[in-house]
Amino acid sequence: MVGDPPAYGLWFLALVNAGIFILFALSFFKPATARDWRSLGAFSAFIVALFVEMYGFPLTLYLLAGWLGNRFPGLDPLSHDAGHIWPALFGWSGDPHRNPFHLLSYVLIGAGFWLIASGWRVLHEAQRAGALATTGPYAHVRHPQYVGFVLVLIGFFLQWPTLVTGVMLPILLVMYWRLAKQEEREIETAFGDQYRRYASDVPAFLPRLGRLFKTKEGQIE
Repeated sequence: MVGDPPAYGLWFLALVNAGIFILFALSFFKPATARDWRSLGAFSAFIVALFVEMYGFPLTLYLLAGWLGNRFPGLDPLSHDAGHIWPALFGWSGDPHRNPFHLLSYVLIGAGFWLIASGWRVLHEAQRAGALATTGPYAHVRHPQYVGFVLVLIGFFLQWPTLVTGVMLPILLVMYWRLAKQEEREIETAFGDQYRRYASDVPAFLPRLGRLFKTKEGQIE
């Protein structure tokens, strides 16, 4: 008789998945400065913590097993599907990969990696020209790559919430905010009034919805 495949203890799978997403971020973000490497390092720590619990050791499920078992008698608290948690909390049945939180996570993760990649291309071209990056995603937010990292982190948290990543997420949000402010001071020193005009017109992190449907050409002079 063949037993059910193990839900956890799949350390090789955890390593491979973490490595794939970290390499994706590395290839899209292309860190060049110490600040870039701190950004990528924080992201990588979150990803490792996520996949360790997803495939290796389900710390969150062990800690919450009693509560989940009492609150949801039909749920096996240590099954792999239980790790998604959100469907159980909201009473959704069926395949957890098709619940609204999981589907939204795909959108956020895809959008985040797109922002990281497209932001890097614009920034790289601007740096080569010695100019201020103001086109592409930079026409809508001043820090598209940081926004991209945050979207990916939130997407993964919606897909597989854990106690560790739940603690890490707000810490990383503050860290990215502080890195962005440090970056802005350096850019303002380099570009002066040109950057101040750009910063007064373009939000730091949340785009103005009306501008998302308009194409902004050229750079701010």
